[in-house]
Amino acid sequence: MLALLAPSTPPLQNGQIAFLGMRRECEMPPPQLPVLSSFVLQPTKFLGNQCNHVSSSRRSVLVLCTAKRPGYGSSAKKLDGVPQNVDLPSVQPKKKKKPYPVPLKKIQQAARADRKLADMGMEKPLEPPKNGLLVPDLVPVAYEVLDAWKILIRGLAQLLHIVPVHACSECSVVHVAQTGHDIQDCRGPASGSRRSFHLWVKGCISDVLLPIESYHMYDPFGRRIKHETRFNYDRIPAVVELCIQAGVVLPEYPSRRRTEPIRMIGKKVIDRGGFVEEPDFGKYIASKSQIMDLDTHRALERFSPPEISEVPKIAQETINAYEKVRWGMRRLMKKYTVKACGYCSEVHVGPWGHDAKLCGEFKHQWRDGKHGWQDATVDEVFPPNYVWHVQDPKGTPLRSALKRFYGKAPAVIEVCMQAGARVPERYKPMMRLDIVVPESEEAQIVA
Repeated sequence: MLALLAPSTPPLQNGQIAFLGMRRECEMPPPQLPVLSSFVLQPTKFLGNQCNHVSSSRRSVLVLCTAKRPGYGSSAKKLDGVPQNVDLPSVQPKKKKKPYPVPLKKIQQAARADRKLADMGMEKPLEPPKNGLLVPDLVPVAYEVLDAWKILIRGLAQLLHIVPVHACSECSVVHVAQTGHDIQDCRGPASGSRRSFHLWVKGCISDVLLPIESYHMYDPFGRRIKHETRFNYDRIPAVVELCIQAGVVLPEYPSRRRTEPIRMIGKKVIDRGGFVEEPDFGKYIASKSQIMDLDTHRALERFSPPEISEVPKIAQETINAYEKVRWGMRRLMKKYTVKACGYCSEVHVGPWGHDAKLCGEFKHQWRDGKHGWQDATVDEVFPPNYVWHVQDPKGTPLRSALKRFYGKAPAVIEVCMQAGARVPERYKPMMRLDIVVPESEEAQIVA
């Protein structure tokens, strides 16, 4: 039909749409047009369109009409808004090794470079603290982290007298509210007979602030811990051990400070300044009561309940201390080596992991109970322990049918928020504060 009406019309460009109408004859070359929108009947009546008449031998002419799609080619930049909802990191299955925090290719490249230097008999270049020396710029950071750690333990112990915390006696799930939730996600023993409901008991500070401990070593570059000698070393929080190795001086837990760097060829240490006999830690037992503030053990008994008017202030100080500890841990772990088992939750602060055969996770028989050491992340040394966020702690318990509308937050953040502290901006998307939880009968019709 187009050929009959306009035989002399040039072929249409890609995306151009032809319209027929009764107009006067004119000649106008069709321009190079962007994306076109289709209209019918009298395109000149549409505002914002560009109409071009193509001549023909008859009174009926071919009219080309173009219009840009809304927003297409606009020079306006997209608004960088804050994400409303953020999903938590996926939980790795226990029957699988944890992913490496550093890509495997980079690990292999570094190993090949070390092996190449070792084959040529050249020493491996080491910088502090890899050579056993301290990093002067990180010593104040270590002291700040240790002070914030004390404030965090003291603040949580005081807040737990006011904010109720429930823990499942059969699994590791924790809930911060007046009553436990009704979400059926228990994976503990005999959970099938309970239809995956939790058995709630009163929680303690160790349920909120997970205790990740590490062996304290007088000389991290000295003799490695063997399975038979593991009881000769104290177990202290990994955060405290990292601060000690970063320069904090604690008389109760002495540490060797080197003045000469160690020397290595490949993976072999050729000069470590000799082995030093470790001091007798038994003489420090009487004075270890001074460092009880560094441990969560029986913290609720050491600190009395606060005044009601002081609760918001303590909550804000606690949440600031929590952020300070995470900030300092990220800075320290960029320099100081911390190892974590790729199968279980064991952590060791030092250049090499210990040889204690205590791993009982996936395929531990193949490794004779030894840990599969790899570089640790901040969440492994200082785990956030995510819990369900409760918008109304005194309201009805959370239900499984509405689970997709609930958010999550670290247990420390949830406790401090319910005590009156301001929530940091980076936790709000994962808590889903902008979502209105519907009723159970409305959940099926919510998009």
